[in-house]
Amino acid sequence: RVAPRTEIKGAMNQDESLSKAIWKPSANKEMLKYRAHLLAQVRDFFSRQGVMEVDTPVLATTSVTDINIESITARVNQSECYLQTSPEYFMKRLLAAGVGDIYCMGKVFRDGEIGPRHNPEFTLLEWYRLDWDEHQLMAEVSALIKYLYSSLNQIEPEVSHFSYAECFSKVFNVDPHSCPLEVLHALAIDIGAENWGKETRANCLDLLFSQRVEPSLPSGLVFIYDYPVCQAALSEIRHTGTGELVSRRFEAFLNGVELANGYYELTAAEELRERFEADNRSRSSMGQNHMPFDRFLASAMESGLPSCSGVAVGIDRLLMSVYAVDSIEQVIPFNWQRC
Repeated sequence: RVAPRTEIKGAMNQDESLSKAIWKPSANKEMLKYRAHLLAQVRDFFSRQGVMEVDTPVLATTSVTDINIESITARVNQSECYLQTSPEYFMKRLLAAGVGDIYCMGKVFRDGEIGPRHNPEFTLLEWYRLDWDEHQLMAEVSALIKYLYSSLNQIEPEVSHFSYAECFSKVFNVDPHSCPLEVLHALAIDIGAENWGKETRANCLDLLFSQRVEPSLPSGLVFIYDYPVCQAALSEIRHTGTGELVSRRFEAFLNGVELANGYYELTAAEELRERFEADNRSRSSMGQNHMPFDRFLASAMESGLPSCSGVAVGIDRLLMSVYAVDSIEQVIPFNWQRC
């Protein structure tokens, strides 16, 4: 039916009132000053370390295949393109071209992520170190965080390290690398995920870790390393001293907030292609869109990605953690509801 003029006018008035109420920034002036200072200090840190800043495209013809990340689409010359979820692929092409140690700090985009810790557009810091392993990179993440705390006149956080198996088994009394999938199904159902009896190993582990293990982690800066192989993403895989296979991946949590995700990077081009294809098979089985294979990254990998480790740090979440605020909108100039 055609809405009466009074209904249309009423809706317009509501929209106008809402716009008047939220035209201002979501972060206050003091927080914006802290944010500007922190961004400047990040650049100062990497300048002191001799790491070069690069900027990469935020719009491209391909995007990630990761089943846990949804890209935002756009149209360019009548063709579908994607806002980038991270600068990773472009940075790896730069590494393969021989530019050396680099970092990038800028806007990235992910669909379906709105909440206290998520905004569709956010600021990501990502960097790569040649001939470093993941433990060397963890040490530099720690050094950066301490440097930023010091520059903001904050007490430096305590730092701790745990293997994935160590903290998982402490909560669930099972080895996450070797326990049968049926055990993980039972644990997931036990914590309230009633329909998870047929979920994948990776999904079960992700649920159990986020719901039970993360809340048990100590305060301060916590590094978790040696993730299960099913969560390797684009990291290398290795045998532990006891013969178990683990992925050379780590995550960092700051005062209970997931802050960083890092890898000792996969360099084998054929293995990269196989993982992308596996991701797309999983996406298809879950009803997600098939993502086109990045032929430029494939060519760069074939030409030779140097041995390196890389990590991505969420700048907005870092500010949230440092200043103990509970919503991302308090640390960014304009959250999605104001855009």
